[in-house]
Amino acid sequence: MSRKYQGLIVLNTKSLEGSVDELVSAISKELEAEGAKLEKVTSLGRRQFAYQSRHLEAGHYINYTFQGAPDTVLKIQDRLRLNTYVHLQHFKRIA
Repeated sequence: MSRKYQGLIVLNTKSLEGSVDELVSAISKELEAEGAKLEKVTSLGRRQFAYQSRHLEAGHYINYTFQGAPDTVLKIQDRLRLNTYVHLQHFKRIA
């Protein structure tokens, strides 16, 4: 059974050596490796935080819309937790 999800990921680009687009595509590949079928990837740009979070003042926001099995989100969260460029992640079921 496939469900539709939306994920908001905030990237830490403070010490990034490549481009943001390369990082977004690398994270997209990580999502697909865990069984997600990407429908839409939207870059919301760099935004300031309301307060300093873990020594960061801003982050690059990316919105992912994808389909996957119910356990896909847990697998993605576990995998992205190991990525040092992922500052925050939030997923919700939309359909």
